[in-house]
Amino acid sequence: MKWVTYDAGAPGASGATGISFSPRTGLLTDDGIRGLPPGVTLLALLEDGALDDAATTARRDPAEVRALDEVRLLAPIPRPPSIRDGLSFLDHLRGCYRALGRPPELHPAWSQAPAFYFGNPAAVVGPHDDVPIAPGSRMFDLELEVGAVVGRPGRDLHPDTAADHVVGFTFFNDWTARDHQMRDMAQGIGMGKAKDMAITLGPALVTVDELEAYRGPDGYAFEVAATVNGREIAKGSLAGMDWTWGEQLAYMSRGTELQPGDVIGSGTVPGGCLLEHVDTPDPFAFTGWLAPGDVVSLSSEVLGETRQVVREAEPMTPLRTGY
Repeated sequence: MKWVTYDAGAPGASGATGISFSPRTGLLTDDGIRGLPPGVTLLALLEDGALDDAATTARRDPAEVRALDEVRLLAPIPRPPSIRDGLSFLDHLRGCYRALGRPPELHPAWSQAPAFYFGNPAAVVGPHDDVPIAPGSRMFDLELEVGAVVGRPGRDLHPDTAADHVVGFTFFNDWTARDHQMRDMAQGIGMGKAKDMAITLGPALVTVDELEAYRGPDGYAFEVAATVNGREIAKGSLAGMDWTWGEQLAYMSRGTELQPGDVIGSGTVPGGCLLEHVDTPDPFAFTGWLAPGDVVSLSSEVLGETRQVVREAEPMTPLRTGY
């Protein structure tokens, strides 16, 4: 199944009218989007364990059928209960270290537990929404990631079975202000403003039943790619993850409960951010950071494609330190 959340506007009206219904949930099929009645959300279907029944309804008796190019796709889950972003590709971290002139050797802690941080659910944007540069940033970056969506709750999960709680996958672009990140890391309490402004999810939630052909003993092995202005900057496979989805979910559920609709980021596929491509000793002098008008796309034959235009930052009001 491929589920989307969309804004189709008023029936028969163009988007230019400014008239719009609340977000709708629909099943993406070969003949378009087969929509469910207004008020039905993908999150509620997950919470109720009703996704299969909803798919049967959508196929047999949809509330509406809309062509994909008639609607605006939103994030499949516009406001997840929580977002955790992992770092399961350690070669991504090594690549960042090399770009910054640091030795690529990693602290033993990186092999002892799967690192993650909490993201901002209010920062989620859709797969084709414009993304403004973080206010005050001169080093704005993308991240090529995949997000696993939790389908049923669980606590203190076992790593051998924790992945069974994943209902499906979607793209996860964790936009990052690298200059803000440097300051965040110097403060020593984790990610802050560097990761606070946009997380792209979409275009669809692709459920695990669609992915059996890509499933191996350690997880899924489909390919994903990222381009900037049509130039491919990275292509890789989920087969290269150093921490499996089961290990990540088991660790993240220790002493706490994962909820339906929670989104877990894979971490960046190696090469899948501009920081790894810095070619100057001074990262601020790198000319490849995202600029207004740049077009960023993530693509996969499995997950579909996101396409977003980078926009100019909103004005920044300085604090007393000038930041």
